[in-house]
Amino acid sequence: MSKMTITRCSTSTSQISPMSGDGNVFTTTINPSSYNRKYGTKFSGASADQGAAIGKPAPVPKFSASEPEEVSFDLTLDGTGVVPDAAGTTVAEQINKLRDIAYAYSGEEHEPDAVQIDWGDELKAFQGRLTSLEIDYTLFDPDGVPLRAAMKLKFIEALTEAQVALEANNQSPDLTHIVQVREGDTLPLLCERIYKDVSKYLEVARFNDLDNFRNLKPDTLLRFPPMR
Repeated sequence: MSKMTITRCSTSTSQISPMSGDGNVFTTTINPSSYNRKYGTKFSGASADQGAAIGKPAPVPKFSASEPEEVSFDLTLDGTGVVPDAAGTTVAEQINKLRDIAYAYSGEEHEPDAVQIDWGDELKAFQGRLTSLEIDYTLFDPDGVPLRAAMKLKFIEALTEAQVALEANNQSPDLTHIVQVREGDTLPLLCERIYKDVSKYLEVARFNDLDNFRNLKPDTLLRFPPMR
């Protein structure tokens, strides 16, 4: 049976990529018995005290945003030697490796690294960030060294700004847009596309601190704020 892997990733403005090398990959010795995936959406005016006009029986919910996907599962770590794949590796060593990959602060990224989780077809290439890690030590040797531990892990979906912009593809001028510049794009053209108003290009240039808005570089990420 294939084992679940949790791989450290590098992050650029446009993509998240798994890193190679044994030090960047945590492989479970005992696969989780189950896992949970959570999806959510936010709606404005969904409660009685939000957006309800006087005289109306109930507010009309309006879509606000999609929430990042969450994945959670439990892992069992064994250091008794009973599990062949874990033989020769202590529980502490297994925990430290997982913490180093998914939890430790990265001075280069200024945040913990994103990871990629792979297990089977349904949980393949899920890229996320660890938001919660709980450890219960359940078995010890006579000296108090932990021989078995149960871990609860929760991850939130990791996306780059470029990925968010491409997935959203939202045309509303009342929302902030993040647009990845393509070959041939100009600021007036993008303003026409988003605001239906070419004249907004100077305001957008100032908002993005552009020194030369006439020469946009492909793959640059630009923010288009709400404008009236």
